[in-house]
Amino acid sequence: MSEWEAEKAERNRRSIARLTKSLPGIFPSAVLSRALGRPFVPPTPRLAIDSYWGAHPLRADRLARALAARSGAPTGWVWRLGDRKIGLPTTFRTPPTPYRERTYAKGPGFCRVCGQPVYRFGWYADLWNTGPNKNATWHCACVVAWRFWTAPSDYARLLRRLQTRRCGETGGRLWKTAEVDHWVPLFRVWSEYRDAPWPELLGYWGLPNLQVINRDAHAVKCANEARDRSAARYPPSDLA
Repeated sequence: MSEWEAEKAERNRRSIARLTKSLPGIFPSAVLSRALGRPFVPPTPRLAIDSYWGAHPLRADRLARALAARSGAPTGWVWRLGDRKIGLPTTFRTPPTPYRERTYAKGPGFCRVCGQPVYRFGWYADLWNTGPNKNATWHCACVVAWRFWTAPSDYARLLRRLQTRRCGETGGRLWKTAEVDHWVPLFRVWSEYRDAPWPELLGYWGLPNLQVINRDAHAVKCANEARDRSAARYPPSDLA
């Protein structure tokens, strides 16, 4: 065994000991199995949960949208843009999340993305019967889902694999320069589907509306979308 391997083994031994000592009597088995199988074992339950959701962004996406559906939109809420200081998105490219807005935020112990209670270790269910964690305002899963929604290009490799490396527009082989695209462009979501029920809107940022397409096909699609956007803004009757 090399010196590096010995150091790694010793580090993992200490991490496993620390993790085992701090584990509660009930803990998600899938999370623990993955933690113990990592090249570097996370030393705490919270880091184990963070690692699990980081490795499963599609599960996080589905869960976050399901939890949001459980909460529903607050009474009187509408999707609008405005001042970031009060929690409003400044662009339609940011997913609408009413519970991030100062007016509708539920406060500590509730997730700012989905509006559901946050429990121990940032988990989404109260496995320990301890009630909401008043020190938390995000589920670990919702953190990963938010990253997935706001930076889908970071998950291009995963999305390429889901599409069996075929272009979402042409069906041809995906090249290395392929890009992540929203099937329904976000400007159309803002202009045409703004009044759709929340959290159905979140699906336009999640997996149902994402595809990987080759750069040339993406350029053609963007050009067509720009033409349609211009036509909608300046209809022929206005130019006559």
